[in-house]
Amino acid sequence: MNVLGISDYGSFCAAVLLFLALPGPGTFALLTSTGKGGFRAGASCMLGLIAGDQALLWMAVAGVAAVLATHPVAFKLVQYGGAAYLVWIGLKLILARDGAKSPIHIEPRHYAKQGFFITLLNPKAIVFYMAFFPLFINPTTHLGLPTFAAMAVTIALLTTVYCLTLCAFANAVSQKVKAHRRLSQWLQRLAGMCLVAFGVRLTTN
Repeated sequence: MNVLGISDYGSFCAAVLLFLALPGPGTFALLTSTGKGGFRAGASCMLGLIAGDQALLWMAVAGVAAVLATHPVAFKLVQYGGAAYLVWIGLKLILARDGAKSPIHIEPRHYAKQGFFITLLNPKAIVFYMAFFPLFINPTTHLGLPTFAAMAVTIALLTTVYCLTLCAFANAVSQKVKAHRRLSQWLQRLAGMCLVAFGVRLTTN
């Protein structure tokens, strides 16, 4: 299903949800904020995370759009480079050893500001978006800014739904993750396999 120039919109949404579910600095910040200040603190942190994410997202859009507009042939190379990058991330998740942690320090105040800077100071996100966006862009049906805007809005909406749900069930989620470390590791490997599949997807189109 092509929506506003986004190739396979359903797969795009599924990929975004998959990436949101992967434990990272934003997830730990959200859980820590909720644990310290309750649902409102978690929701506040979420706003900061989304703001930081959108800033990085549009930086990546500027780079992808520039390549698409000026070097259509090079854009294909960017797509394949992005596919290789996603496969590499997926393999790292599949082969990662159990027990790896990403501790996040959150002060019990200014949750939104802390969430914003935790996201903004993660430059890997720009590289990730540079790799991710081209997978769902068809140069022949691409609409320019409306396509990127649709992607950005979709990511923001899905992030809001996911984060608010995670805040509401933060205690239960954290307890289950600690009690079922093997399940958590298995889910991480499953996510890695999905990333590899998304990377390989480009080569079959």
